[in-house]
Amino acid sequence: MTKTCFGFALCLNLMLTLSMPVMAQTPAITYAFDGAFEDATFGVESAILDAGLVIDYVSHTGEMLERTGEDLGADVKIFDAADIFLFCSAVLSRRMMEADPMNVAHCPYSIFVTDRDGQVMIGYRRYPDGIMQEVQALLDSLVQDALGE
Repeated sequence: MTKTCFGFALCLNLMLTLSMPVMAQTPAITYAFDGAFEDATFGVESAILDAGLVIDYVSHTGEMLERTGEDLGADVKIFDAADIFLFCSAVLSRRMMEADPMNVAHCPYSIFVTDRDGQVMIGYRRYPDGIMQEVQALLDSLVQDALGE
């Protein structure tokens, strides 16, 4: 019986160990912003434009959630504010899609700013290993600029 218990414990430990990276991996990388939501959005917009990139669209996701929540009878306020900046880099996009045309799924790139109960966050989605890490490095650089770091 001890041998069976040991085998079960070993299998359980192995399963938990193998699943930990998946469980610990979040879909986004976020940074706390020490300041107001408006200052964070200004910082993100400035960082993108200062890098010579063009903002294609700003999604006011927080406003949409608030508006549709009322229509759907929901009473949960998810964000006090949330905006998502969508943009692209012709240089990186070409490189990513020459490596694999299906990297089109990752365009456009985005950086989000959220405010929940006065805690402002700036972040972006995680990208797969390999060549897409070049995009993630660009996004992190832009966020660091927006944070003033």
